Amino acid sequence: MNYYELRFHYTSPVEQAIVNDILAYELGEIGFDSFADNENGLSGYIPDTLYDEEALQKKLESFPLEGTQITYTTHPVENKDWNEEWEKNYFQPIRIGKECIIRASFHAPEQDYTYNIIIDPKMAFGTGNHETTHLMIDEMLQSDLAGKEVLDMGCGTAVLAILARLKGAKRVVAIDIDEWAYNNALENIRLNHVEDIQVALGGAEKISLFGTFDIILANINRNILLRDIPLYAASLNPGGNLYMSGFYEEDIPIIESECQKHGLYLAGYKERNHWVAVKSAWR
Repeated sequence: MNYYELRFHYTSPVEQAIVNDILAYELGEIGFDSFADNENGLSGYIPDTLYDEEALQKKLESFPLEGTQITYTTHPVENKDWNEEWEKNYFQPIRIGKECIIRASFHAPEQDYTYNIIIDPKMAFGTGNHETTHLMIDEMLQSDLAGKEVLDMGCGTAVLAILARLKGAKRVVAIDIDEWAYNNALENIRLNHVEDIQVALGGAEKISLFGTFDIILANINRNILLRDIPLYAASLNPGGNLYMSGFYEEDIPIIESECQKHGLYLAGYKERNHWVAVKSAWR
């Protein structure tokens, strides 16, 4: 598969890290599937078959940070060793508190963490670098998952599914609609020796094939979450919890309203650089 690399540069009154996060989120909605910081902004990668110049222009014209001016250059790139690209340019070990480290197989192990997760991300989303993944992991670290049945919806690299199994979940299912993410999830599951995690290729319509769950983790984006909350609610056991991320703090009211339609209430949320993770539960 061939890709385009787009190098985005901008001027903004907002710090670069925040612009990068929000830009990556917006680009992810139109097919970009991997990102790397560069010295002046962000580089984004998209399969050449998905690249839509008109959709990109609309995203940049409606960019939500006032006063941010974005330009870009486009470069075709052939398929390459993406692990090598991440190792050279972007992916460094991610430490969350003193409990969890996420590293690639090319990083030296560090023994002072309860959970030492190996992720070779290739082109899949979800290394812990992004605020939303960090927030979801932080929620999981504070939750008792022992003996629980857990769904990781939109699993990406399967980092959340892997952590759930390492924390003692009885049954873990990981689902993603993207074939690249599906294959990467399988690889990362093998790397962490948690081969009993079930992985499926598809969208939320696949959930019912696996029964119901005590915990559902959905780190996707606002529009998909709003569409699929009814399916999550139908698959959540009594007393269960639904954790969602992939949206901004100002999106909480619309997410909460949709949850309430299906008998769930907002039990709390965490915020990190404008991004949030919410916890919903049965009334």
